[in-house]
Amino acid sequence: MYKVLVNEKKLSLDTAPDNNEKNLVYENPATLEIAVDLLENTSCTGITVYGENPDMIWDRFKSLYKVITAAGGIVVNQKKEILFIHRLSKWDLPKGKAEAGETIETTAVREVEEETAITELDLKEFINTTYHMYTERDGRKILKTTHWFLMHYHGNETPKPQIEEGIKEVSWKSKAQIESMVFPNTFENIKLILQDYWSMTR
Repeated sequence: MYKVLVNEKKLSLDTAPDNNEKNLVYENPATLEIAVDLLENTSCTGITVYGENPDMIWDRFKSLYKVITAAGGIVVNQKKEILFIHRLSKWDLPKGKAEAGETIETTAVREVEEETAITELDLKEFINTTYHMYTERDGRKILKTTHWFLMHYHGNETPKPQIEEGIKEVSWKSKAQIESMVFPNTFENIKLILQDYWSMTR
């Protein structure tokens, strides 16, 4: 199954209907455009587009939009706290777009270092990939693919926000603080990747 966040609401591509508000059988790429339009412009909370071959549906979906590749990290310190940035009035994880010729691993480490001003990062395993859509000022729809990695931090530097990127604060958060402060004020894809990380560490 593939999950894409559209207007902070879930579009699922799967083999069968599920418990989303609406389920649409895949007929052609127009089915996908209809689903995106419903999520962007109506009160519909979630849609599943289903068919025998979700991989094919996913390939058709990607062909409809410009795809941007990004990478970032869940950075964990020796106290098991996670490093967050605060931007656009939301808590977020450090991440950013890949540059030409970079591996996604290099992108992930570079973006964390740039956005938080910490180094000495120990890159660990890949966690998962999240997908979300947004619309540029010219009206073009973008599908952003973000690859997430676990990183351990053993240094004692003071994190500093990358002001020129609109980041207002960088802060370590415990799991209790994440659940009480971050979850009520973050993006759905950040919740998803944190849940994936916690599932890995149980």
